[in-house]
Amino acid sequence: MSDSPLLSLRGASFAYEDGPPVLSGLDFEAREGRALALLGRNGSGKTTLMRLLSGGLRPREGRLTVAGTPVTYDRKGLTRLRTTVQLVVQDPDDQLFAASVAQDVSFGPLNLGLPDGQVRHRVAEALAALDITALADRPTHQLSYGQRKRTAIAGAVAMRPRVLILDEPTAGLDPDGQERLLVTLGALRASGTTVVMATHDVDLALRWADDCAILTPAGVRSGPADAVLARTDVLREAGLRLPWGIAGARLLRSHGLLDATVPGPRTAEELAAFVASPVSTASERAATDG
Repeated sequence: MSDSPLLSLRGASFAYEDGPPVLSGLDFEAREGRALALLGRNGSGKTTLMRLLSGGLRPREGRLTVAGTPVTYDRKGLTRLRTTVQLVVQDPDDQLFAASVAQDVSFGPLNLGLPDGQVRHRVAEALAALDITALADRPTHQLSYGQRKRTAIAGAVAMRPRVLILDEPTAGLDPDGQERLLVTLGALRASGTTVVMATHDVDLALRWADDCAILTPAGVRSGPADAVLARTDVLREAGLRLPWGIAGARLLRSHGLLDATVPGPRTAEELAAFVASPVSTASERAATDG
């Protein structure tokens, strides 16, 4: 795996027509095979950034590169970008339009001009990845909200992108639906896909992401998720709260129950397992780990 970013924006600025700047001098990068959480308050520019990364918008200033190669905005360049980077918007009804699930998922591969056999293979592969094979012939208007979300993601996965960008993919899902989707995203990442998820949920970002990028009025603050999400100054600037996992780890360490070198719990299950463990002090835990 290369140390250079797979997808990057450098010095990017953007403003909508007759509007104030939304982003100014922004630097952003996503590294290959990583899960990255993108956070920020409403109006911070997350949606604009995702559209810049996927080619839906063009920066007024700055440069977008994929694997070190600058993106060009002619037809050939945008086709190359969109076979590498796919964006799934928050509302699946903004993305689904075909009569059936399989037809919708096949739209992207068909537009690439692939032979019918390859299209069918990609559709079957994407439906299986999202666990919706049984829905292939289901009319899209008969799907539940969670099924529509999975279908929209499957349509992006069928393009076999190296980077999958998701705008609030867990919004509107019940807890079981959220967990199932996170398992699916974990499988996609394990297969080599770089996944970027925009979310307001700091707890989800802490448990799911390897890296985190937070949009603030002063620019992007990015790095390993556990380190960035522990920055109370950055969280305050972005209008976000401290994740409970980090707050819990600080409490455990203050009582000598968690060694400073041991990662804190990221989920309720990890916390429950920690509490249930017979080893209860930091020194004992360190000795056991050693």
